[in-house]
Amino acid sequence: MAIQLEIVSPARLVLSRHVDMVVMPGYEGDLAAMENHAPMIVLLRGGVIALHEGGAVTDRLFVGGGFAEITPERCTILADDAVPVSELSAETASARLADAERAWTDVDKADINARDAVLDRLQSTRAAVAVANTPR
Repeated sequence: MAIQLEIVSPARLVLSRHVDMVVMPGYEGDLAAMENHAPMIVLLRGGVIALHEGGAVTDRLFVGGGFAEITPERCTILADDAVPVSELSAETASARLADAERAWTDVDKADINARDAVLDRLQSTRAAVAVANTPR
């Protein structure tokens, strides 16, 4: 049994196909979507989406955050950005982390919206660095 998965970034349709299960980094913890899943909308944090087919992980993509809409037949992920894990560069991720850390230092902590946006960026970038530095 399969679920239709679509991953969309602001720039393009990243992926569209049937998978047995998709495991994604929910803001409150990882979760899996399969056929006949209860309908829900989930906030995503930066992390890895794992696609499962035939009892094995077939693809891994890093998302910087976003939303997922899950229905019994479909899972649509609206990602801030999405890139195959194999294409992540530790050097690029580390440079982005340095930028995010500078932004955190400079942000007006009294401005809750700005603070939260920078904190989300910082956490997502830390996740990208961790994934990029993990042996594949």
